[in-house]
Amino acid sequence: MGNKRKRTRNRRGMQVVTLCISTTMVLILLGMVVFSVLLARNLSNHMKENLTVTVMLKDYVSVNQAHRLCRDLYHRPFARNIDYISKEQAQKEQTKELGSDPSEFLGFNPFSATLEIQLKSDYANRDSLKWIVKEIRKDARVSDIAYMEDLVDQVNFNLSRISIILLVLAVLLTFVSFSLISNTVRLSVYARRFIIHTMKLVGASWGFIRRPFIRNAVMVGLIAAILANIVLGACFYGLYLTQPGILTIIQWEELAITAGAVFLFGLLITALCAWLAVNKFLKMTAGELYKI
Repeated sequence: MGNKRKRTRNRRGMQVVTLCISTTMVLILLGMVVFSVLLARNLSNHMKENLTVTVMLKDYVSVNQAHRLCRDLYHRPFARNIDYISKEQAQKEQTKELGSDPSEFLGFNPFSATLEIQLKSDYANRDSLKWIVKEIRKDARVSDIAYMEDLVDQVNFNLSRISIILLVLAVLLTFVSFSLISNTVRLSVYARRFIIHTMKLVGASWGFIRRPFIRNAVMVGLIAAILANIVLGACFYGLYLTQPGILTIIQWEELAITAGAVFLFGLLITALCAWLAVNKFLKMTAGELYKI
């Protein structure tokens, strides 16, 4: 009798370990998807905010007038950062790049002072840029405006396509993970289906019967979430060692959201799967239990 109980405990222990390992692996995949979605969003904003609109000023515009224009543009909702490049600075940069000074044979500085405007990500699209350019051109100090319209469209198109792919992947992976965890939980409950039936026969309520199964499933989900977060943290640390610049795109807030999402998925999915599995066996009669 004692050996039989010991074998039963060992079998249940292996079921718990199997459930914990499979849940951990699924949560790691879910965490990677959440991290990828956040990374894609931040990368999109980072790329959009590095798109530059070049505002060329007229020759008569002094440094003070240019600074006043900078100050005026800073108060506009679309401006994230503005750099003023004087005629002399532009001449030095072009001379260094070309290897010769055009003013030596032209007799004058052919470059104009410019403002390099970096936009907020919400305004880095075709429609907003047209409105921004129209507004800036109204200023008498501006001679011309240049920006790479095709690049803006290409960036937005690629980022939207990546976002759709990640969203579809997230939905599919959530469905698959729920199915895998549900099957694993159902197998662990299946081994105790006759205990559930016996408790039902002696008058135990369904809520009373479900409670220990859900509690055990939530504990497994919590342990699996902790293990999954440890693995994901180690992966991110390895990524940081090889690509330190990743911290310019991903901040600690995104890492906290990923960890929180893993905990939430781990607790909710295991609890829901246990609730559904126990309900399935509670609805069965004794004859049906023997047939499955």
